[in-house]
Amino acid sequence: MASTGSTKNPKKANLLDPHSIKHLLDESVSEVVTSRGYVEDVRLSNVRLLIGSIIIAIALLAQFYPKKFPENKDFLIGCIGLYIAFNGLLQFISYTKEKNAILFTYPPPGSFNSTGLVVSSKLPRFSDQYTLTIASADPKSISANKPVQFTKSVTKWFTKDGVLAEGLFWKDVERLIDDYNGERKNK
Repeated sequence: MASTGSTKNPKKANLLDPHSIKHLLDESVSEVVTSRGYVEDVRLSNVRLLIGSIIIAIALLAQFYPKKFPENKDFLIGCIGLYIAFNGLLQFISYTKEKNAILFTYPPPGSFNSTGLVVSSKLPRFSDQYTLTIASADPKSISANKPVQFTKSVTKWFTKDGVLAEGLFWKDVERLIDDYNGERKNK
């Protein structure tokens, strides 16, 4: 067994489950990015949680309203309308803002860059090709860099037992971050 520094608890995925593989890789990407000094921006997640809480409150209000059905018909119609509207808003946010994003960050402290990162990934169904993209959180900003991405087979990072070769994966992700920041020394 090779010692790479973190062999006490190797990360393992079910190789027959693409969701398990993608989840493990996405989790590792988040670790790499935050280890490079980027702080996670959770504002969008908090907005989504707030909207979800409002949706639950509307559903509970409709369920436990003190009057029985024929008397509360208008109230129930209002609750159904609000429920649909807030669910539509939640879907709109997911579709327009999040897309395939797994991490939003603030710019690193002490950096001249005024924009954070949006890190997104794809692992298409029935494919072994994992695509990781790093882009600016504000692409219209003057300090935004061009988005960078790589696509590689997940077989490059997993053993036949499903253990993630973290060292190899971390190097690939760090290289992509360096490409985004323009710090890569050799291509």
